[in-house]
Amino acid sequence: MKRILLVALCLTLLIGLAYSKEMVPTRNALTIENPLSSRPVPSTRTAPEYTFTRTPTALMTSYYDYMIGSYNGLPLQVIPAGAGGGYFLSYHGQRTPTGERRAFYAYLDASGNVINNNEITSVVNREGYSTCAVDPVSGKPLYAWHANTDTDAELEVQFTSDAFMAGIAGLFNDVQIIVNNPYPITAGSGSSIDNEFIWPTAQIGPSPVAGKNRVYIINRNAVTHTYGPSENPLIAYADFNGDDIEGGIPLVWSYITIPEMDNWNHDSEWRRPFHSITTDDAGNVYYAGYHFATESDGTTNIREADMDIFKCGNYGQGTWSRISDYSWYDSWNPAGQQGGTGYFVGDGSVPYADSLLVWAMASSSHLNATVDSDGKIHVLGTWAQSTKDGGYWGEFQTVKEYVFDPQTEQFTRTEVYPQKNPADTFNEVYTPWDVEAPWGEAEYFLADDGNYYLSPETVFPFPYWDEAAHGDAMYFHYSNTKITEGNDQGMMVAMWQDSQYARWINVDTDTDYAAYANTPMIYISVTSDNGEHWSEPIVLDNVRTPQFAGLKPMWVYPANKVIYVGEQDGHKVGKIGIMFYDDNTWGSFSISPPVHPTNDGGTVMFTELQIVFPGTANEDNTVTSVTGMLNQNYPNPFNPETTISFDMPKTAPATLAVYNVKGQLVKTLFDGNATFGKNNIVWNGTDNSGSKVSSGIYFYRLSTNGKVENRKMMLMK
Repeated sequence: MKRILLVALCLTLLIGLAYSKEMVPTRNALTIENPLSSRPVPSTRTAPEYTFTRTPTALMTSYYDYMIGSYNGLPLQVIPAGAGGGYFLSYHGQRTPTGERRAFYAYLDASGNVINNNEITSVVNREGYSTCAVDPVSGKPLYAWHANTDTDAELEVQFTSDAFMAGIAGLFNDVQIIVNNPYPITAGSGSSIDNEFIWPTAQIGPSPVAGKNRVYIINRNAVTHTYGPSENPLIAYADFNGDDIEGGIPLVWSYITIPEMDNWNHDSEWRRPFHSITTDDAGNVYYAGYHFATESDGTTNIREADMDIFKCGNYGQGTWSRISDYSWYDSWNPAGQQGGTGYFVGDGSVPYADSLLVWAMASSSHLNATVDSDGKIHVLGTWAQSTKDGGYWGEFQTVKEYVFDPQTEQFTRTEVYPQKNPADTFNEVYTPWDVEAPWGEAEYFLADDGNYYLSPETVFPFPYWDEAAHGDAMYFHYSNTKITEGNDQGMMVAMWQDSQYARWINVDTDTDYAAYANTPMIYISVTSDNGEHWSEPIVLDNVRTPQFAGLKPMWVYPANKVIYVGEQDGHKVGKIGIMFYDDNTWGSFSISPPVHPTNDGGTVMFTELQIVFPGTANEDNTVTSVTGMLNQNYPNPFNPETTISFDMPKTAPATLAVYNVKGQLVKTLFDGNATFGKNNIVWNGTDNSGSKVSSGIYFYRLSTNGKVENRKMMLMK
């Protein structure tokens, strides 16, 4: 068996990538040379019904054709309806083949029309990896990116905000340098002064300051002090409200790091993290993802839990803790040839024992993390057939997510695509070579030589077909699984790409797939119950989707949340915006070594789908009719008043009331016929007698149609 050591590769690329500041590839991938004949995964369920509410629309021609948005965030952001609706987005682009890469923004109105699209600043400088976050109260966007702004070699992180008044975007405030590199770090295992924190991602959460929100800009270290890359983060945060942004008041920034990850960056043992920031409504900050670990030689695997939640309370000013668990699912080694030995082999072609094989999280370098409407954290990625010693087989990967419940501090793992047959009680998870009864027996095909060889169903969840691209670093560079946050109705979208059909024609010369030779596909799976059940994916491509004819979509980003628009025949209906890059020649020129020799660029695009989400209010596999109707109050904590909203699927009697921690009624806020759609109720912190209540925790309860839903809020004086 051939072993590809991307760990060694990453070190040889350090010098070549230093100028471009792309993240450095790493990790072991194993390949199998035994013959097999893989098959497509058949559709066993009906994909959701959808329509285009905005057909693919060009934003600009760009000659920088790699990872156009944030590495680990969602740079396409929904503008709240109260601020006019629509989207703000940010990306890096290059107007000419030899021009500078710049940070861009765009404003699209509620109908998806492009109103603004331009560079954020007027200073011609090499900028990159811009991020965008939209204030959920005022609808004003905040942006950050990295660029070199001084005489030393290190890049800085810059920040600005847009006053966005009367529907006019592009009213930018003065640019601030919020990270001036090099930046010193003191860690228990060593201190350093040469750190370079770049690749920013923005996230907005609640603030302890009344009437304000807090923006967090997380920046990752491009410098390592251990065996290989180990990007510990520096988090800059500041409090603001819409008036601050409109008045052009410079934000006051504070800084925190995660001490354990600072140690990772300096330890002799090597831990490589792949994480993203998110926040909840209770003032907690999370840095969620996964990592791998090796001894100081960089190759000897350390077996330890790989899924991580770094958690910090008190709005990022508390103490950081880490909760971890294994991503592993049990697996087994089928015979490569019927009657023969195990297909998955190690050094010396010795088959791995079943006890050493697992499905584990891998090739998920550019994931993001979000919070659903129940306050749980979601991380979407790829799981690969792996060894417990750290290697994995690139041709055997599937899309799954893990969910972390902060209340119980427990992890759960969920299959997104493909999903195992419900009748399969033998396998813990979807197993590509065992998809039919009798379970526990692999499936084979008859080859021309008269022998029977393993015949698995496979997917290839990457936007390019050739794993050898960019010096065998395609898995790292092209990994791009993204998941939206949960909206108030529990609706979420998981999005990734696949190029299995192109692989079959370009690698295996299977002429049945000749039409797909230049066809990266977009996969969209949806849930109406915060990820309890994921749908069969919608597939968009240039062969079967008329609206995508002639397009080669790459670097796909969904909006940060689904826009709820109502119901259709008892099903929730929502819109999801999508930003992507239409690549003129498939494969990146901008990453060294390039896939092709000519920088012929492509086009930054936007499109929007309206999707009918599976599951109805009366089905067992979804939430009840009231679940997801009651929204989290805002602001929370609050003083002196807060707004509580709830969404009615139809006009009906409803009661909204506030209770104290003893369960005693404090105030009835609404008791009557609630109209279809969103209802907003303001509570001013008084009881039924009109007296002011004390600071503390309160519960509010919505009762309608015989169902009850509760949420928690805090009055802080």
